[in-house]
Amino acid sequence: MKAAFIEQTGSIDVIQYGDLPQPEPGEGEVLIQVRAVSVNPIDTYIRSGMVAIELPQPYIVGCDVAGVVDAIGSNTSRFQVGDRVWGTNQGLSGRQGTFSEFVTAHEDWLYPIPDGVEEEDSVAASLVGNTAHLGLFRCAGLQSDEIVFVNGGTGGVGHMVVQMAKAVGARVVTTVGSEEKAILCRNWGADLVLNYKRDPVDAAIREFTGESGVDLWYETLRDVDLERTFGLLGKRGRMVVMAGRESRPAFPTGDFYTKDLTLHGVALFNASPDEQRACAEDINCWLTEKKLTPLIGQRYRLEETALAHQMQQDNTLSAKGTLAGKIVLSP
Repeated sequence: MKAAFIEQTGSIDVIQYGDLPQPEPGEGEVLIQVRAVSVNPIDTYIRSGMVAIELPQPYIVGCDVAGVVDAIGSNTSRFQVGDRVWGTNQGLSGRQGTFSEFVTAHEDWLYPIPDGVEEEDSVAASLVGNTAHLGLFRCAGLQSDEIVFVNGGTGGVGHMVVQMAKAVGARVVTTVGSEEKAILCRNWGADLVLNYKRDPVDAAIREFTGESGVDLWYETLRDVDLERTFGLLGKRGRMVVMAGRESRPAFPTGDFYTKDLTLHGVALFNASPDEQRACAEDINCWLTEKKLTPLIGQRYRLEETALAHQMQQDNTLSAKGTLAGKIVLSP
């Protein structure tokens, strides 16, 4: 089978595209004929060695997958041959990645693709959707009518946060860098969309909240200003962080305890199969009801994985602003 893989970590040049043996499903696993995969920042961190984890050799890159069950292993009960499935959290914790024509994955990490939903929409919502859901609901307990702020409303996780918060009746404030991106966020229902390049963001947030502050701040940026954020949160406000491994911001204890604030970190790879399945059930429901529309910003063929990594890296680490939403590839 064809696959995009590495034999050592390093620059984008270490990515190879070629033939590898087709895997066989083991106990509790299914073999998936891949229809679509998507790129995430963590994929570029693992490939570069920025995030050092033990990898199979060779290591097929990627965490997300959508496709059709081609075969099942022993003691497998959730799926049958021919079922359409999506999943994430592959390529981590010793598991092989997904950028290949066939992938094996344990059924506990897979979810059905509902009728009427495209494979590329499921894969575009996978890692970013589960991450957004975990932060909003498991960690921060979002309720209807609360005010949610998220930086980067058209980013991978950001555009999931906007739409999921609206799906449960919250009010959403978000930032963007262009009018084109602002239109997307308004179409998803965002109540206040601010252009961080020209608008007085902090003043606008205070005016929108009536000086009561934001209830839930979902931070997608790598470098955070906790003093600013805590100042814009209301009493018993919650902040979720999901990026910035090297970030070491000063911690303003005063606002944190006098407002009864809470701070939550969320990393998808820490979530159990049951926790992620709860996310997937809501995602499938919202995809079916058209309350969740994944934004696909760029499409590539599987053999163009290096180009896809370059696009993701340019926008994650170099902040070039040339990507909105997700990068999706197909064999």
